[in-house]
Amino acid sequence: MKVAIIMGSASDMPVMASAIEILEKLGVETEVDIVSAHRTPSYMMSFAQTAHEKGIGVIIAGAGGAAHLPGMVAATSPLPVIGVPVKSRNSIDGWDSVLSILQMPSGVPVATVALDGATNAGILAAQILATSDRNLQQKIVAYKHSLAAKVEASRKDIKG
Repeated sequence: MKVAIIMGSASDMPVMASAIEILEKLGVETEVDIVSAHRTPSYMMSFAQTAHEKGIGVIIAGAGGAAHLPGMVAATSPLPVIGVPVKSRNSIDGWDSVLSILQMPSGVPVATVALDGATNAGILAAQILATSDRNLQQKIVAYKHSLAAKVEASRKDIKG
């Protein structure tokens, strides 16, 4: 299964690139696209309604400003959607994006990560896929162990 990483505009790529990087590190295939809820609504609807037929298992949707992309995709796709609020140049300190993605109505869930938190979105997407992929699950376990090892190394450095 693949993870689709979509964003409202090319200016979101610097943030969304970290989702691509962590998924590649975990060996998860990605499909990256620009899908604007406001400028290409027909394409967005088509993408969301057919993604599950194209081998995609999870959609990560990054958006700034009004940030309608994750919610609109979640409204029309049967796949889990992870929203990444992006602090864009027209953003109100990013809070408009966070709240637009976080405050979804009942029946239209969007898992929401921190502002500019695309790495966590990638990890969460991999964890969702890993519920039915033991090999991927082992890679995630190894990744988590590597995080712990980094902390242990830092502790040793501090204590001398």
